[in-house]
Amino acid sequence: MPIYFDNNATTPLDPRVLEAMQPYLLGPYGNPSSVHRYGRAARDAIEAARVQIATLAGAQAAEVTWTGGATESNNFALKGYAEAAAAGVAKGRMLYAATEHPSVMEAAESLRSRGWQVEVIAIARDGRIDWPKFEAQLAAAPVRLAAVMAANNETGVIQDLTRVAQLVHAAGGYLLADAVQAAGKIALPECWQVGDLMSLSAHKIYGPKGVGALLVKSHVELSPLLHGGGQERGLRGGTENVAGIVGFGVAAELAQQELAQRAAQALALRQQLEAGLRAIDGSIIFGDGAPRLPNTVQFAIPDWEGEALLMALDRKGIAVSSGSACASGTGEPSHVLLGMGYPRATAFGAIRVSFGLANSATEVDRLLDVLRSLRAERAAA
Repeated sequence: MPIYFDNNATTPLDPRVLEAMQPYLLGPYGNPSSVHRYGRAARDAIEAARVQIATLAGAQAAEVTWTGGATESNNFALKGYAEAAAAGVAKGRMLYAATEHPSVMEAAESLRSRGWQVEVIAIARDGRIDWPKFEAQLAAAPVRLAAVMAANNETGVIQDLTRVAQLVHAAGGYLLADAVQAAGKIALPECWQVGDLMSLSAHKIYGPKGVGALLVKSHVELSPLLHGGGQERGLRGGTENVAGIVGFGVAAELAQQELAQRAAQALALRQQLEAGLRAIDGSIIFGDGAPRLPNTVQFAIPDWEGEALLMALDRKGIAVSSGSACASGTGEPSHVLLGMGYPRATAFGAIRVSFGLANSATEVDRLLDVLRSLRAERAAA
């Protein structure tokens, strides 16, 4: 049977989520902005889902704004803030960590042409913030916004957002926390308590693709990316994806209810895999020693280039990744590992395994057996 170990790229749709979505694909088809009973039914479903997302994050329902996914959420946060903050005042400094998702990095870099001073936050070899460099960077001049993800999508390394927020707020700035990979794996209220903006995505927590959310504290002003229609309090024009939003809400509720069980199951598999990897001479587990998500292992095997190993595993029926799905096919090594200070040759060897609800210890044993077999075949060649 094929084995799927790429759950950080996307998760399968939970049957319970699909069941909740189906009535809104075929039944209450009214536009949520319409005032008749069909529209009101759709609006009620959207608002119920808003409460479910807020509950998962430890937020208020009014702080949840629907988007088309995490990429839009991150672009909305950075560009929307930049547009609102620059109205009538001088532009300032915006920071992002060297290991951020491309949707944060590229959105931030695009603001250079609008007059913003964009800087990269240094990362230590273990994947966490390089605190002395970060503190010196913040002390150099005031900061308007800093983007630091709650947990990395490649290494699984968890950042100390409480400390980050304290430093950023002291420097006069706001904090954007990309919590896309953290959701459903670690508790989010601690992240939202200290952050000012937070991005989430449905398809990372067994919900549908094409729907996400941006959480915004009331003291943060944003300009909309999409105008027209007045939806989402004027922040995001366009008719809402009712069925997708309903699915997102149910997925969030299930993620909250099953958080401890899911985390324990994933951690057992991660520890099993890492024990097997440590028995392979010269193997590297990236972020080892730092707090990490329970389901994520990024590693390198000596003498294997990551894409080659990925394809060799695929031929054996095992699906893994060599890093972020959004950066695959570029021919470049992981920017996350480069940001952590690894040489390009090492970064080219990276493979990421990310466990989900359907994975088992038997599947981990199969992966380790295949890795040992591939190494033996190469040694004998």
